[in-house]
Formats: sequence, C-alpha cells, structure tokens
Amino acid sequence: MTAQDVLAALTRDEKIAFLHQHAPAVERLGLAAFTTGTEALHGLAWLGTATVFPQPPGLAASWDPALLRAVGEVASTEVRAKHAQDPRVSLNVWAPVVNTLRHPLWGRGEEGYSEDPDVTAELATAYCRGLRGDHPTVWRTVPTLKHFLAYGNEVDRAVTSSHLPPQALRETELPAFEGPLRAGVVGAVMPSYNLVNGRPNHVAADLLDELRSWAPHSIAVVSDAQAPSNLVDGERYFPDHTQATAAALRAGVDSFTDNDRRSDITVERVTAALDAGLITEADVDRAVLRLLELRERTGELAGGGPESSPFGIGPDAIDLPAHRTLAREAAARGVVVLRNDSVRLQTPTTAVPADRALPLTDPRVIAVVGPFADHVVTDWYSGTPPYAVTLAAALRERYPDADVRVADGGDVVALRTGGHLLTVSPDGDAVTATEVDPARESTRFTVTDWGHDIVTLRSHATGRLLTGASWIVAATAERVGGWVAQETFRRVAREGGIALQHAGSGRWLRVQHGSRLLVTETDPDLATVFEVEVLRSGADAVREACAGADVALVALGNDPHVHGRETADRPDLDLPAPQRAVWEVARRACPHAVLTLVSSYPYAVAQEAAQAAAVVWSSHAGQELGHGLVDVLSGDREPTGRLPQTWWARGGDAGDLLDYDVVTAGQTYRYNPAAPLFGLGHGLGYSTVEHESATLSTSRVEAPPVTLEHAPARWVEPGADGGSLAGLSAPTASAFGADGESPAGR
Repeated sequence: MTAQDVLAALTRDEKIAFLHQHAPAVERLGLAAFTTGTEALHGLAWLGTATVFPQPPGLAASWDPALLRAVGEVASTEVRAKHAQDPRVSLNVWAPVVNTLRHPLWGRGEEGYSEDPDVTAELATAYCRGLRGDHPTVWRTVPTLKHFLAYGNEVDRAVTSSHLPPQALRETELPAFEGPLRAGVVGAVMPSYNLVNGRPNHVAADLLDELRSWAPHSIAVVSDAQAPSNLVDGERYFPDHTQATAAALRAGVDSFTDNDRRSDITVERVTAALDAGLITEADVDRAVLRLLELRERTGELAGGGPESSPFGIGPDAIDLPAHRTLAREAAARGVVVLRNDSVRLQTPTTAVPADRALPLTDPRVIAVVGPFADHVVTDWYSGTPPYAVTLAAALRERYPDADVRVADGGDVVALRTGGHLLTVSPDGDAVTATEVDPARESTRFTVTDWGHDIVTLRSHATGRLLTGASWIVAATAERVGGWVAQETFRRVAREGGIALQHAGSGRWLRVQHGSRLLVTETDPDLATVFEVEVLRSGADAVREACAGADVALVALGNDPHVHGRETADRPDLDLPAPQRAVWEVARRACPHAVLTLVSSYPYAVAQEAAQAAAVVWSSHAGQELGHGLVDVLSGDREPTGRLPQTWWARGGDAGDLLDYDVVTAGQTYRYNPAAPLFGLGHGLGYSTVEHESATLSTSRVEAPPVTLEHAPARWVEPGADGGSLAGLSAPTASAFGADGESPAGR
C-alpha cells in the first residue's frame, strides 16, 4: 500500500487518532501502532545499552562531515536493531538539534553543533545522511530537525519571545535548517516551545510553509512535548484548547506530542474543532498523509515486518566492534589542544627540558586530579554505555610502567548529629544516624562540590551516591541523572554546621527520631544540622598526588545534569570555585599542570589558561572519553580538533542570553567586537606545517552581481493563527519556537 491508499481506507475517527504521537494500530489494514520519536542525538538513547558517542559539540570539533555521517550510520543501525527487538521502537528519530550555539550560557548548548549556522547545516546534513542511509527508497531512520526556531534559553523557555529582525532571521537562524532540508535527508521538523516576535512557533504557518518548500518531499511537523497545550496553559495565546488545536493544525503541525500517552485528549480537541467548523476534514487529511508518508519511507507500509527490510539489521547489531572503534576515533577527533606554549619546562624526575608540555614523553609519574580524573558521565540524551574508559584508566593502559596517581579533589567527610554519624546500610537502601566510629567505611562520604553550594555525596560503603528520589534517603544511585536530578543537594550554613536541601524537590534532610532514619521534610525548620568532620582533605590529596609528578592532568568541567541542561541555563561562564581551588593546588605542586577540561560548554578561563603548561578540551565524549584524550595527550594521534564555538575571555563578552538580534547586539564571532580567549576554529597541533611554492591561479576574480530588493512594509494584527511580523513583507515575515521530551521537553 502507498500512503495515499492507506489514507483513503481510513475512517474519520481513525484519521483523527493518527494525529497524536501515539497512533493506534488499525488491524483491518495491517497497520501496527506507531509512535513518533526515538532519541538519537549522539547515538541511540533511552532504550538501554547503546554506543555512546561524544556530545554534538565534541563531534562538531572534528569539523568532519564524513565522521558525523559515520556516527549517524551507527546510531541508525542501533535504532534498527532495537526495532528488530521491539517493533514499537520508532524509526522516526528526533535528531539532530540544529539550533546554533548563539550564547554559551544556554543550558542545552551541549546538544548543538556550532555557533555558525552554515557549519551547523553542513554537519547536521552529514549526520542526517548517516541516519537516513543510502537505500534509494527505504530510509534506515527518518531524521527530525530540532527545534524551529530562535530557541536558545531554558529559563521560561515556553513563554519567552525571541526578538528576531529579518537580517538575524535570514543570516543566523534559517540556514541551519535549510541545508539539511534541501539535501533531502530530513523527514520531519519539530517546532520549539518559545515565541518569536510575539507568536508561538507552533502556529507559525508562514515559516512552516517556507521550511517545507525547501525539501524535495513532504515534511511532517511533530510538536514538542506538551507544546500544543502550552498554547493555552502557559503562553495564553488562545482562550481554549479547541481553538489552539485548530490553529496549530491549520498552521502545519501534524503530530501532537501532548499529555504523554493520553491520546484521547487530542482526539477530543480535534473532534471539537471539526464540529465547530474551525478546521475541515481536509486539514486532518493533509496532516495524516504527511505522517503516513513518513512511515512509508521506513518501509513499513510495504509490509513484511523488520526482517523484510533491505538493511538486514538484526537485534544483535548493537555495541559491535566497529562501533567501539568509531566511538574511540570520534572521541579523539573531538579533543582540542587550546594552548601548548613553547616554554622551557623542567621535568622534576628526569630533569630533561622540553619545548612543550604536550605530547607527553614517557612520563614516569603522572598525577591525574579533579572530578573527571577517574569519572565518565553521560547526559540526558545519552544511551547506556556498554563500558566507560576513564582518563586514569586510559593513562594506566598507555603507560603501564608509570605511577599514575589519582585524586578527585573531594573531601572525605563524616556527618555527625546528636553524637551519631550518618551510616549507610550494606545494601544502601537506608541511611541512619547510628554509628559513632568515623573509621568505619559505612560512615564515610566523598563530597563533590559542583559550585554554587550544590554537592553530591558518594558513600564509601556502597560506592553509590545519596539520592532523595524517595522520602527515605538512600545511597543507591550510580550517577547523577533523571529528568529531575535526585542526587544533588544544596548545602546551607546553619549555626553549628550545615543543613542539606534536596535540590530536586526542595525538601530538607532530617534524621527521624526513634528510627534515626534519614528522610526528607518540606519544613526547613525540621532540617537536621550536621557537624561536618573532614576525615581526608581533598586539597591535601591533590597536593600529594601532584608533588614530584612529571605532569599533572587537572581534569575539571561540568556534570551535564548540574548547572546547565534542558530547563536550566548556566549561572555563569566561570569554572566553579571549588574546581578553581583544585587547579590552584595542582599548579603550585607541579609546574607541568595541564588544564584538562571535560565539559559540555566553553568556559571563561583566561587566568587559568595563562597559568597552565597546556590547555586541552573535550566534550563529554561517551564510553571512549579516556582513550580519546590519551590518544591525543600521548601524541599517538595528531590533535585535529578545532573549536566549533567561541570561548570568550569574560562572561560579559558573550552578550545578553535573551537577545536574539545577534547583529544589533553584537553577538557571536560574526558580530562581536570583543577579543575571544579562543576563537571559533581554534585548535593547535603538534606538527609544523610549512607552505612552499604557493602561487595564485589568477590575480583577479569577478564578484557576482548583487540584487537588492525592497518589499513594501505591512502590519498584520495578531489573529487566531498568530500575527505576522510588524513592518515586514510576506517573504520575510516570520518568527516562532522550541522542543520537548517526555516528561517536559524534547
């Protein structure tokens, strides 16, 4: 059957039901249930074990479309493998993110490629080619571009309006979407949560029509999570959900990701809009046809099930040896050497002068310190890695005869209240105030201070983090994670010690009398005040590790679930104060201190960079982070990574997070007059490059003629479908939103 055949065979009620994200099966036509959206931002996500590649800025640091295409091929292969295991896994993938990295404070900067829209378009097109595959008619997966349009802040993202004049629209926003669409490797687009020039993106009919005009085939528009309801509930742009649903459908939204799996709510709203004459059945048919054409591209409508696809991908095509090899290559290709000055550095143990700190030359003693010395983290859009190679582990593997000393910089503490210490049970399921001896492992916690008084506490007894996911506090979490992080606590000074507030819920930790069980309470007056006994100073451990070392790799950065992520913008561009303290201790103890940043974002580290023997950056590079870094640090691979985003010298240089008129505001490398710390495209190598006998092929190049057109201005009052931009002609009028994942955003 073709998409047209299926549409003609569906009843009105069946077609309406197809407009929700979770479309039901139609057994009489042989159609299975269908869901839009499988996450595949940098590998398959949310569905268990999968190859975890570097975050998108790390992939972009390669500046290599062929690499991104190869990563996309692996991601789509593993999506197909999961689909072979469970046909309910959608072959419509919600990736890539092509919002430009306009401002480094944006909490979701970890999901984008570059601040340059053309670089973004080139790399996104390559990734989409990998996701789509090479078959002439059947797509391995159907990519979805996120998030259309002018989306780059998290705080109040569903109600803020991005001011976007025509030049900023045409020069900095649309090109990143236009490139992949014109290449014909995209099957869907997701509007963003925000408004543009006062109009929600989910009712931006003129922009969605223009966007569709760029593609050689139909494009389905899938809403961000809960965005259709937000037209009424948050933005208050429409008086009721019937009118909002009708406006979104008329504007070109085809699939409503709304109210989780409650498709009946969308069905009721669409039906009410039809009955009220706000939409026609032709509006429904148009949307359903585009969704059926999306499904047709995956080969679904041809029948036969997963085993009949032309790709021959079975359920075991996950974590293959070739996938591991590519993950290591991608991790290494994303490492950027930011500074490696020619200075005479004396190695403490060998007394051999070196021209540069990097590459490492057979060091005998290596100190690797800081929160990412022996730690690999994943972000919200990661899969579950089959393994993880830390920096320390990779160093021991590469230098088996070296003394690799590790110190994460966290204090080891015991928390005392009423003469008793917090004590973790053997299984970690409960924490009580029962022990009195701080020498027992069950009373010891390593504190990682992420700055701004946010900490995590890892139990020595279980090796797991304290979590407040339940009202009974436990020590069972392997990592910080979840839509709302349950493993972070706010440290608040109180007379006689500190109180701890669970950051995710706002509840306070209290030792319950009688059972002496550690629980959470809503009343801050009930919070227990803990006396902190420092059993081992993190600073002392760093100092001891660095003393006498040939090189100190100081591994600092962010956890992707803390201080900057979806729904939370970054507080500033600085390294957290506790990490700056680790840096100070390390550099004073070892003259060969290499600032090794592992982060989702740029930092303003002018002072630290000036003090460092070398500065190196990697994104959170997934399962092969350690190998990727050490392959470059050791010189086994030439550093080829180059920055995809400007690193500003001071936080204020980046401009206003909420100002999207980058031209007038003077933002990004294109318009900002401030001198960057490290500019777009910056990155050093180890080799010396000389150009000899260069000649010009011609001494004169004629510029093509430029035609400037002026269109008459017009004003359109906002209406039921949202107004056009004031003062703009129809071709340039545009402006509108962001994305979402269940439970709160995509």
